[in-house]
Amino acid sequence: MKIAFYAPFKPLDHPRPSGDLTTALGLTRFLRGQGHEITIPSRFRARNLASRPHMWPVAAFEAFRAAHGWRVRPDVWLTHHAYYKSPDVIGPYAARTLGVPYAIFQGIYSTKRRKSLDTRLGFELNRRSLLAADMVFSNRLEDMENLRRLVPEDRLCYVPPGIDPDAFAFDAQARARLRAEWGVGDRPVVLCVAMFRDDVKTQGLRFLLASLSGLRRDFELVLAGDGETRKELEKLAREDLPGRCRFLGQVPREKLFEVYSAADMFAFPGIRESLGMVYLEAQAAGLPVIAFDNGGIPEVMRQGETGILTPFLDVSAYRAAVVSLLDDADRRRAMGRAAMENVRARHDAAVNFMQVDLHLRRLAGANA
Repeated sequence: MKIAFYAPFKPLDHPRPSGDLTTALGLTRFLRGQGHEITIPSRFRARNLASRPHMWPVAAFEAFRAAHGWRVRPDVWLTHHAYYKSPDVIGPYAARTLGVPYAIFQGIYSTKRRKSLDTRLGFELNRRSLLAADMVFSNRLEDMENLRRLVPEDRLCYVPPGIDPDAFAFDAQARARLRAEWGVGDRPVVLCVAMFRDDVKTQGLRFLLASLSGLRRDFELVLAGDGETRKELEKLAREDLPGRCRFLGQVPREKLFEVYSAADMFAFPGIRESLGMVYLEAQAAGLPVIAFDNGGIPEVMRQGETGILTPFLDVSAYRAAVVSLLDDADRRRAMGRAAMENVRARHDAAVNFMQVDLHLRRLAGANA
């Protein structure tokens, strides 16, 4: 099956990592593994398109090119991550012109966006693409509830978020090597993996440093990631956790399992995290997680079993959760074992993506 795969929010080769990009790469890798041919019909980024009228002619040209530039037409069109900020204005036209089924993975529908003039156009463009779709896949339960207000149930499919558990499996040798390099001995290592972007990511990191500040416990905080706010965060770490915070910089994704293996727990608050892929990665390596009870995080964790979810922005509760695991190694290990089982049982991407494959095959077969 030949699949036209379009990502209006962020193309597959975008240099800045994110949970959405990780999902898109995992999905296309899986589909190729199933024997399908993935073709990229356009790299046009539709982010904030509604407020950038100078880009509208470019979008129109890209839509025309994507619809008419084929020697052999695809069997199905699959768009990844469409919402009001990056609506798919190419896929519906191209798929209709080509006469092929149109599907969206990670379609999002938020009715509150129609109430503001700043977001109304983006909302309407996204709404039209969702209505045009033969199938909409969602990897968030909250998004599924919103989509049901617009899209018939027989055109919706929930696909739980997933990763390759083997890619983040615990590695005892890596643990011993890195802990020796860090000189932490038997001290508990609290790990955080995040991009240092000047947005909710950095707000979460500031919260983490403030929560750990002043703790009378012997531990090491290890931060893996990089970005424009690194200098600010390093300064905060020197003030809040002098001598107890280590910055690793950006770690290649294929090496992250080593860093997870060297830690004892994973702590990143996660302000309005939509998917929480790092929480799956940490759990796959056997780490209990401490995060906010918000966004998509509760969908990938089991409260009190694979980690601890605390009220949003509650410093005291977050600090208490960290202390409770620092003080109880047996509980950390028990939660870590449950975390590994949770990922393998519920969040194995190869298992969950099978639903996408089956529906795409059905759509293509019905169109043959």
